[in-house]
Amino acid sequence: MDLIQLLPDSVANQIAAGEVIQRPASVVKELVENAVDAGAHRIDVIIVEAGRTSLQVVDDGKGMSETDARLAFERHATSKIRQAADLFTLTTMGFRGEALPSIAAVSQVELQTRTAEQDLGTHLILEASKVVSQEPAACPLGANFLVKNLFFNVPARRKFLKSNQTELSNITSEMERIVLVHPDIAFTLTNNGATLLTLTPSSTKQRIAAVFGQRLADKLLTVEVETPMATIRGFVGSPESARKRGAQQFFFVNERYMRHPYFHRAVQEAFAQLIPTDEQVPYFLYFTVPPAEIDVNIHPTKTEIKFENEQAIWQILLAAIREALGRFNAVPTIDFDTEGRPADIPVFNPSSTTSPLKAPAVKVNTSYNPFDTPASRAEHHQSAPRGWETLYTGLPGASGKNGNSGESGIPGNTRDSLPEQSDLTSLFPDVSPSADHFQYRAQFIVTAVQSGLMFIDQHRAHIRILFDRYLAQMSAAPLPSQRLLFPDIIQLSATDLAQLQELLPQLQQLGLEVNSLGGDSVSVAAIPTGLEGVDPARLLQDLLAAAADEVTLPTLQIHGRLALTLARAAAIPVGQVLSLFEMQDLVAQLFATQTPNFTPDGKTVLSILPQDQIDKLFK
Repeated sequence: MDLIQLLPDSVANQIAAGEVIQRPASVVKELVENAVDAGAHRIDVIIVEAGRTSLQVVDDGKGMSETDARLAFERHATSKIRQAADLFTLTTMGFRGEALPSIAAVSQVELQTRTAEQDLGTHLILEASKVVSQEPAACPLGANFLVKNLFFNVPARRKFLKSNQTELSNITSEMERIVLVHPDIAFTLTNNGATLLTLTPSSTKQRIAAVFGQRLADKLLTVEVETPMATIRGFVGSPESARKRGAQQFFFVNERYMRHPYFHRAVQEAFAQLIPTDEQVPYFLYFTVPPAEIDVNIHPTKTEIKFENEQAIWQILLAAIREALGRFNAVPTIDFDTEGRPADIPVFNPSSTTSPLKAPAVKVNTSYNPFDTPASRAEHHQSAPRGWETLYTGLPGASGKNGNSGESGIPGNTRDSLPEQSDLTSLFPDVSPSADHFQYRAQFIVTAVQSGLMFIDQHRAHIRILFDRYLAQMSAAPLPSQRLLFPDIIQLSATDLAQLQELLPQLQQLGLEVNSLGGDSVSVAAIPTGLEGVDPARLLQDLLAAAADEVTLPTLQIHGRLALTLARAAAIPVGQVLSLFEMQDLVAQLFATQTPNFTPDGKTVLSILPQDQIDKLFK
């Protein structure tokens, strides 16, 4: 009995669709790339419910004939290559002939297309790879793909689609990768009747500004180098644009988006001594290499690309970025070209003067006494009245150590919040809230404990305190907010706008008031109390970046991510000098938390140098 059977085309197409079509964003990517290959000058993407209901891509490219329209939905049918050798001379986005049959296998597809030579076009309807109808139709030049009910015949795949905002965010991300490399093409993106992107033909930098905002574009430095091996052009952010999360980073090779961790390390190496190790800069870098020296046929998504001269291009990229940074910082260079230089400064000739030169004289007042203060000056200095201490009798903290009273210089900390001595010793018996502390290098608080010396990172300690406070308040009631005198207007990308709609309830709980101004602009009208001096635009972008990969998690975990970002923004910085009372307050509140040893993201807050190791230093 024979066991091996040839799979039907419908089953084979569904299997292939599992690799190529993973979500609505995959359909957008494949259809828009086909429109680019067709020579379109304008591409319109219209989606309903983030692609769940329908997804339409309209272009004004060369279109297809009646035969080509029918053949395009067959597996491995393509106009991009003819033989295996063509894989090494690719100049198009697609080439496998798998996208359209994969889309048709898991959806209902309508296609209207016409070429310039035809008076009538073709209207083709397919459902689950089967042709339902094909007839002539009047339609404009180009192609109009309408994909409805994605995964209608694969319920398991449709069930595991994420929320509409998450799927919309993925679609906008795919669109960004395409529009950035084709600034000469006009694009529009519409979701549920609302326009998210409207891009006209422009230069590369203007396209970056249109997608991500002029504020980012103003911080970009030009990178350009041309060698026989590769040409690299584009932009990198200045050191001031570095961010811990959410930096816009794009690599393109031969007008194709790619992921390349090895080249990413070259960018990080160029900024190694200019930015903190945990921050990254935005970059938009475009590589042009001979097609025969790269392999794009590694993964169905075509984002993993292999280079033949990877190490050499790495060095070229590193040198090009460093050169751009050198120009930005006006680093002096040796230049032996003397053309156009200023005339030589004439040498002073003392014989040419008629009057004799005199050495400058120094006059000293030998009778000056710095301690001899005029009596009239003393009249302005009056001593404090006697018995002034009684004015503060009965006030909270009046009997505090060092005579301090009222609020601490640490945001959100008050003396009333200090735990009792018994509570603190029960939580951490080695530490006393009234112990003397001293600050080392404006970063660590050092205090003596029974087992040795304890070092506490003041910035991380405050993050631990604020995180617990914010998380508790978010689950109970919204944080109190402080309205801004002048709302900060921010221009967001389409991806960030989609993310913002998902996070608005959580941001309101945090005390952030964000209002839409139409288009891609929003305003921050209020921020949480205690964050005075924090850049509202930077805070909002950090919150959006922090939650970018977490929108599908339970609400409590989303709150934790947002609370951590807010705590980092509000925590006392490294280098801030603290008074003794402020150090006592910070240590007391730290050990009132449940986990004082570590920050919410697992970083060490305190460390103890044991007494036996201290003794060994003096033996």
